Amino acid sequence: MRNKPFYIFDIAVLKRDEKATRKIQIEADKTLYKFAEAIIKSFDFNFDHCFGFYSSFEGNITKAERLYELFVDCNESPSEGAKSVKKTKISEVFRVAGDKMLFLFDYGDEWRFSVELKEIKEGENQGMKTAVIESTGKAPKQYPPCEE
Repeated sequence: MRNKPFYIFDIAVLKRDEKATRKIQIEADKTLYKFAEAIIKSFDFNFDHCFGFYSSFEGNITKAERLYELFVDCNESPSEGAKSVKKTKISEVFRVAGDKMLFLFDYGDEWRFSVELKEIKEGENQGMKTAVIESTGKAPKQYPPCEE
């Protein structure tokens, strides 16, 4: 039985004045949906909003060259050209170390994360599970108190 490749990602919060980062390991053949769930849980957020992965970090990200949205899977007006997060494997999107995508979670609050593939580990994953392997900075509050 051949081991499946494992990916190591650096994830950084881009919104607000937060300095929180996470290093996550995950099997390359997991879906973008499972990856999004791992990212969100690593920051102690509730996995309770729609999300997408975009190849653009600037301007109108829904016009990005490559985009993957949960809206496709829910049949809820996805952006033109968007692909499924439940049917797309991580290895189809991230192919070489250095590949980056913007992960947008919660289109209302617009939590933005930089997602960069740092390393591909081949044949070393005996017993490895999806996990946070490094954590820097305090996770921001998903729902900060309302200002009066």
